Amino acid sequence: MTELPMGSREVRLARTHAGLPAPGDFEIVSVPRPAAAGEVLVRNLCFLVSASLRQMIVKGASDEKGVPFPAIRTGEALRGEALGEVIAAPGDSGFSSGDLVVHFLGWRDYAVVPVTQCRKVRDDLPDRAAHLGHGWTAYAALTRGVAVRPGDTVFISSGGGAIGSMAAQVARLLGAARIIGSTSTREKADRLVAELGYDAAVHRDGPPILQQLSEAAPEGLDVFLDNVGGEQFQAGVAACREGGRVVVLGTLSQQLAAEDSGNSMPVPLDSTHILMKRLLIRGYSADDDPDARQEWERHLGDRLRSGQIRFPHVVVEGLAEAPRALERTIRGGYLGTVIVKI
Repeated sequence: MTELPMGSREVRLARTHAGLPAPGDFEIVSVPRPAAAGEVLVRNLCFLVSASLRQMIVKGASDEKGVPFPAIRTGEALRGEALGEVIAAPGDSGFSSGDLVVHFLGWRDYAVVPVTQCRKVRDDLPDRAAHLGHGWTAYAALTRGVAVRPGDTVFISSGGGAIGSMAAQVARLLGAARIIGSTSTREKADRLVAELGYDAAVHRDGPPILQQLSEAAPEGLDVFLDNVGGEQFQAGVAACREGGRVVVLGTLSQQLAAEDSGNSMPVPLDSTHILMKRLLIRGYSADDDPDARQEWERHLGDRLRSGQIRFPHVVVEGLAEAPRALERTIRGGYLGTVIVKI
């Protein structure tokens, strides 16, 4: 058995400020390798880089505003979903050395994780990193949050993000006839169509989003999965036809606004329009339906191997590159899920 190193590294928050975080706001610190002490010791293999970290680190605002993420204070290690291998675990924990687990203490080489916060996963995927994909979130939103029906026209905002890049594929599996995504630039819009299976894409660099949606879906939308808020939420709701269903998963436009805290997303809506078209609008968290995750994961390996589902992602090599990867993620520099491989 290979002897474990005595040390570990972790990425810590060095400072906070009102703007968007930058690589200089973080530091990589060497610490003693943690001891399990009745919990699960995990060697992290890779972790997810998510723009939602912005809400966690801006002056502790998430504590004050009720955002469902615990704030990260100056001097604390960052947190995020990670895939790792169990090194040691209590005998009655249900975990054994070598088990593959997902947990929420990424951004470090080794993590000590409470037993209740470790989830064992099967080691049978073509790419282990796919355990960190958010196809299950899209699946839950499009089967529980709203129900996509055969023949539906579906609009997915932030169509190239971690959720959006999977949501188009999920919508197609569920029978959607036309799928439209949104993104930041014309170049990325072309990639949504060429690489991610969208039928059309709208982008912020073009005419008003509502105008672009009217051209991409002249008969209106049946389903709108919103990850963005702001103008795109307003336009997507307006573009719905009678009986349209809207599910809100995120508010990226506010989370990533440089001049704001990222914790509020007011937008005017026409209530008469909602009433006359009998629209359904609901906020949704995939965590409310764990059975949807189990359904998705049960078939994920077979779907990946057959090519029925792809896992669009970018791999960033090395913990030292993680702060720069976060900055680029926040600025929309990637397509798909962003994974740091340690």
